[in-house]
Amino acid sequence: MAQRFGGKYSPNGKPDNAGAGPGAYTSARVDPVGARANLMFLPAVVLLFTAIFNGALGLATGVAGAGILSLGAWLLRGGLQAEAARHARKVARRPALPRKILAALLAGAGIAMGAFSHGAGIAAAVLFGVVVAGLHLAAFGTDPLSDKGMEGIDTFQQDRVARVVDEAEDHLRAMSDALRRANDREVSARMEQFQAAARTLIATVEDDPRDLTAARKYLGVYLMGARDASAKFADIYARSRDTGAKTDYLVLLDDMEKNFAARTETLLLDDQTDLTVEIEVLRDRLKREGVRTE
Repeated sequence: MAQRFGGKYSPNGKPDNAGAGPGAYTSARVDPVGARANLMFLPAVVLLFTAIFNGALGLATGVAGAGILSLGAWLLRGGLQAEAARHARKVARRPALPRKILAALLAGAGIAMGAFSHGAGIAAAVLFGVVVAGLHLAAFGTDPLSDKGMEGIDTFQQDRVARVVDEAEDHLRAMSDALRRANDREVSARMEQFQAAARTLIATVEDDPRDLTAARKYLGVYLMGARDASAKFADIYARSRDTGAKTDYLVLLDDMEKNFAARTETLLLDDQTDLTVEIEVLRDRLKREGVRTE
């Protein structure tokens, strides 16, 4: 469906971000995969088609090599997405599965099998595979193999936070996916603004896992309800373009954003109060020890 775009210089238009508060697009994210990773599927396609003309053994080896190359390209996409998610968080565990490293090994194995299916000897095929694996690692790097920001943190509590955060991110992604069906630019922009407030709350909880109890309902129950409401709105609006449904949904996003922002502010004030209390307790202890704090 064609979509009409308006802007500051359009007839009877207004700025694209009019009515959106500051930070409306702070949740916008660049796709971490990119064209380079998508091109890694191309060698599998080429190998599959060229193997057809290499006899039974060449065909079987080529098809197997194409499958291995495709699996490696798929793992690479997942590894890049996981790495981007890690960079976006202040606290993260090392990946349980080093997908980028495995993708490099599979790329080397797939090329080796492809070379063998085209008549190369075993030694030459292995050499091709080693070179390709090395080039793959040089181009895309390796997986992060250490924890990030985990020093001095209760691992059990941090695991609880990680589970809640992952669930919250799943809800946010589901909301964005549902709104694609609505195909409304204003609603999508408003959703990005709400998601920015939600991710600010997520970052606050990641900074201090003790805030999880106070924020868990927001990151679980409330986001789940918003996800379901987004799916229902998208279905209704995609069929009827009902302006009343759109207005009600935008009001819901406004209320959700205000509540999430208020909860974040409360948590930050509580953290500041806790810090003040700890400082006063420390000062009293130093005074009893005869240490001057001036």
